[in-house]
Amino acid sequence: MQDKAHAMLVDESHDEHARMDFVATWKAHITSRISGGNHTVYESRVKPALHKALARAPRREEIHKAMKREPFWQMTSALKRNAQEMMWDSTHEVVTRQQDNLAQRYRNIAGGNRKKGSLRLDPAMTVPRYISAVDIHLMPGNYHTDLMDDDVFAGAIYDRGVHIFGMRPKVGVNEGAGEFTLRFLRDQFPNLKPRRILDMGCSVGHSTGAFAKAFPEAEVHGIDIGAPMLRYAHARAESLGYPIHFSQQNAEATDFPDGHFDLILSYGVTHETSNRALRAIFRESHRLLAKGGVMMHGGGLQYHGMDPYEQFVTGWDTHYNAEPFIDALHELDLPQLILDAGFRKQNLFEGTPVRFPERLKLQGTAKSNDYNLNGAYLFCGAVRE
Repeated sequence: MQDKAHAMLVDESHDEHARMDFVATWKAHITSRISGGNHTVYESRVKPALHKALARAPRREEIHKAMKREPFWQMTSALKRNAQEMMWDSTHEVVTRQQDNLAQRYRNIAGGNRKKGSLRLDPAMTVPRYISAVDIHLMPGNYHTDLMDDDVFAGAIYDRGVHIFGMRPKVGVNEGAGEFTLRFLRDQFPNLKPRRILDMGCSVGHSTGAFAKAFPEAEVHGIDIGAPMLRYAHARAESLGYPIHFSQQNAEATDFPDGHFDLILSYGVTHETSNRALRAIFRESHRLLAKGGVMMHGGGLQYHGMDPYEQFVTGWDTHYNAEPFIDALHELDLPQLILDAGFRKQNLFEGTPVRFPERLKLQGTAKSNDYNLNGAYLFCGAVRE
């Protein structure tokens, strides 16, 4: 029914796997066959009415307000939201059934005497409100909620859920995001050989594992605020033979010494932090980088240069999928935030998707590229002088 990719992956019955397979296929069908009809509704009816009423091109918020009255938009939004809930319902059921067993698997691995990496938790950790206030992308309990001793529930449901979220029913180690990040990094810095690497907001270590494989001589660290995610990440990494050091820390202010890392990365973290926190993360990255070290964060597009309708569609998750900072992130001037953190303009780089070729930027060490993920992604970063 499935290949056992690693020791912490949940076991599934035939019916459980079929249900998750259906949800993944259903999400893909909504995205590829149904949601596109909203553009037809907009162009044929909503856009002409807005131009007539406003006597100018509409803004993103005005398009959203008008489209919310359209039955087709209401239907597709409801379908997308329901499919997201179905995704977590199906994985929640599977993980809950074997929650005690998963915790024991973690204990067996963490208590073993042949560990390659390490795990350091902080029972006094204060989870920032921008994480704790909502269940981000509707995941039950979010990243940080402990339900029992040695809990790994959040990690297990996340690890299985992201396969469905990516509309890929087949399970595996799921390190594609890290590999994608590395392809971009190597295009920018083909000779980079970091001694120490930090993955900020590592969740269950998907990308962290890819970094450990790509740089086997490096000392690799992963930090996150969620203890159940980190327990799962540690056990997962050990079962895969990755020598990764995980610790429960807030990326805004870590306990690592100045200049400790040659490479700092994150993937998907920037759209789940507040604007204030993002600035702090950039400052902390600057502090932690050694001379010549590279910081690179991936998170999402900026609205500048995008058509207002595309802005409206891109911001769906802000309003309907418990991702409150996506709109705010897309409006930020990320290069300026990086400069404010202490980096220099000639050392900035930014990679943008090919479907917005007018946004391709060349700054300092950056080279033109054609990397994209689902048509909407952005890497930004800088080199520490």
